[in-house]
Amino acid sequence: MAFKVLLADNVDPACEQIFADRGIEAVRKTGLSKEQLFEEIPDYDGIVVRSSTTVSAELIKAAKKIKVIGRAGVGVDNIDIPAATEHGVLVMNTPDGNTISTAEHTCGMILALSRNIPQSVEKVKSGGWDRKKYMGAEVYGKTLGIIGLGKIGSEVARRMQEFGMNIQAFDPFSSQEKAGKMGIELVELDDLLANSDFITVHTPLTEKTKGLISRKNADKLKQGVRLVNCARGDILNEEDLAALIDDGPVAGIALDVYSSEPPGKELAELLRHPQIICTPHLGASTEEAQEKVAEQIALQMADAFEGKSFKGSLNGKSIALTTNKEVQPYLGLAEKLGSMVIQLVPEHANEFDFEFSGDCARFADVLTDSILKGMLSSHVSETVNLINARVYADELGFKIKETTSPGTQTFHDLITIRLDGSAAFNKVAASVFGDDDYRIVEIDGFGIELRLEGEIILYTNIDKPGMLAAVSSALAKQDINIASLSLGRSHKGSNAVTAVSVDKEMTDDELQPLLELDGVNSLKYISLSNNQ
Repeated sequence: MAFKVLLADNVDPACEQIFADRGIEAVRKTGLSKEQLFEEIPDYDGIVVRSSTTVSAELIKAAKKIKVIGRAGVGVDNIDIPAATEHGVLVMNTPDGNTISTAEHTCGMILALSRNIPQSVEKVKSGGWDRKKYMGAEVYGKTLGIIGLGKIGSEVARRMQEFGMNIQAFDPFSSQEKAGKMGIELVELDDLLANSDFITVHTPLTEKTKGLISRKNADKLKQGVRLVNCARGDILNEEDLAALIDDGPVAGIALDVYSSEPPGKELAELLRHPQIICTPHLGASTEEAQEKVAEQIALQMADAFEGKSFKGSLNGKSIALTTNKEVQPYLGLAEKLGSMVIQLVPEHANEFDFEFSGDCARFADVLTDSILKGMLSSHVSETVNLINARVYADELGFKIKETTSPGTQTFHDLITIRLDGSAAFNKVAASVFGDDDYRIVEIDGFGIELRLEGEIILYTNIDKPGMLAAVSSALAKQDINIASLSLGRSHKGSNAVTAVSVDKEMTDDELQPLLELDGVNSLKYISLSNNQ
């Protein structure tokens, strides 16, 4: 069967050549209007895009023959993946193609920042000179702090080590073993901020990483530090950039990414600051990177058409499982449990034991993938799914042990996760009670029952009169309502585990009164609101 692919955005000619070599017809039609694209798409089995073309649910519905959507690059914000999954369409990207180019651009920004290269170039071109004004600093012997030690962060570390920089990194999901082999010191975030002469960020943009460095924590930064962001806009709080330089400890800032691209009028004005250097999202803009992603997406799509491989797929298993009603409830349970457990894991812990009991044991492999998806989705820059979850877990140095066992007398099916011994809570078990009804049923040997949803406060306490009343009172004083709670204890007067579900997301300040209560220990706050 001959396949036909539309190249809707400008991709390197290598893409067309590979498709031709595999007997696939590739038609290049870029710059199509929305109406033209809708008229064109029904004739094609696949489409290749970059960031310019939006593959919406409506477009997918109009593409009667389409089997594969290929993104020549990493980001897939312009592709409606749920709609593609619903229509049985495979979505693929090329997450490795831009790694070297982005790492090199980051290193270039570090050097340009340290030696005032853009400013001095502009000065000379305008007829000036003023060497003293553009006095720079060596990077040799300085400390580079890397926030996010994934693929790009690791490549930056390797390159800047050759410049004689000392490397510290903050990454709660990277193991000490991996960092040690690279000659990198893993530290806490506050220590990194205090020790680093240069800081570069390489994390996804999440609620936790948005504004990771701002005026709020400027007092923790080392005097004269230089900041670099080639990851995602607004990890460095854009509103505070000028103030961090003018009123704070920052000597200069280099940006390649922005919260809106191109930057709006207000941000563009801010970027005129003489100590801010900026480029128009050039991290992946090299001939080599563009050729690489064009080759990779063509090879991946050709393999998918021929049923040989689904490398780079973002939803392959999801498609297969949408019609399998037996496994669906367990997939939901596993992902929810993974989302919960990752919030209990001590930093740098990397050993996990997954046990599947009863009916769900038949699906142990894919349920492990689903747990890892839940654990990593908020902590990895790229899209995590059932296909690539283990790949990312391996990159982070996770050590996973999987076991299966018969069902218990109490529960028809049970998923149990055991954590590193240094965790506040070492064992969590959950089960399916009905459609979308997933519940925690055991924590550290204590029987408990609470739905895996919303906002949960989990703590240990001495089982004595007045404990629940004290917690309830501390919450009531802040107008925080308890939705449900469950208490597990072994016997009267012993230690107990309590799980409280509340009606709103809580801040650290709101949790503090609970931490100060006599008898409350090992308190953990778990938010599952974004996993509904």
